[in-house]
Amino acid sequence: MAVSNETGVTHFILLGLSSDPDLQIMFFVLFLIIYLLTIAGNLLIMVTVYVDAQLHTPMYFFLSHLSFLDLGFSTVAIPKTLVNFVSQSKIISFGECIAQMFFIHFFGGAECLHLTLMAYDRYVAICNPLRYTTIMSRRICLLLVVSTWVGGLMHGFGQTFPAVQLPFCGPNEVDHFFCDTHALSLLACASTFFSETADIINSGILAFSSFVVLSISYSYIISTILKIRSAEGRQKAFSTCASHLLVVTLYFGPLVFIYMRPPVTLAGDKLISGFYTIITPVLNPFIYTLRNEKVIKSIKRLRGRKASFLGTHIN
Repeated sequence: MAVSNETGVTHFILLGLSSDPDLQIMFFVLFLIIYLLTIAGNLLIMVTVYVDAQLHTPMYFFLSHLSFLDLGFSTVAIPKTLVNFVSQSKIISFGECIAQMFFIHFFGGAECLHLTLMAYDRYVAICNPLRYTTIMSRRICLLLVVSTWVGGLMHGFGQTFPAVQLPFCGPNEVDHFFCDTHALSLLACASTFFSETADIINSGILAFSSFVVLSISYSYIISTILKIRSAEGRQKAFSTCASHLLVVTLYFGPLVFIYMRPPVTLAGDKLISGFYTIITPVLNPFIYTLRNEKVIKSIKRLRGRKASFLGTHIN
């Protein structure tokens, strides 16, 4: 994929969230804390699922993969943003900008599909419990995860390729804290109708297909839960889906608002973009662990193993 065009623009300037030096320092501290928590929380889930044999099930396999996607998603956006908060020069080269845009949409698209996949997993677990291990075999789980990566690649190229074709003559100031299709297309010195249409179609296909699968899966799930006679059984079945529903709402809501409309600049766009690139990745580990006793117990066992290991070696 080419990373340059016929124009003379060789770099862009990311304006970020604010030009106020005091606010930039405040944002730097806040973003650094959030990023460190994102790394710690998602790595903890990945290590816990890998180490604890009791979590070697499709549900937790998919959860660990979600943590990996969250880690990658935030890493594409936050480190460069942190550097810009404390640097006078907020320059990003044309090639770096296109690469950042691609990986934002690659991880974002893969995560959309993965959350949809997790809804299907819950559907099978609740609606076909006796066939769950047969349907969600290790081979099938691996194939489904690979399909989310392929879908993410297709979405990344679909969002990035139209932007690469646009001519940029200046100005080169991107009113965002990372390179994104909408912010970049506003700087083009030619018609953006093709790129705008391609972006909306690409995002629309991803959002619509995910929405259909999510809706069908949860329609069957809710119908099945309501047929459970005991209140305790209904509560237990619903609790396995509540965390996922919350994550889906927090993730898809901002994405639909940003990408399912023409590229116009609204006052809250940067804050909303920050929600799905920065806030959601740090919230997901807490959402899943705080509501999941099995994961909490596994983390405690992991801590116990670490303490025992350290005690043995110190003695």
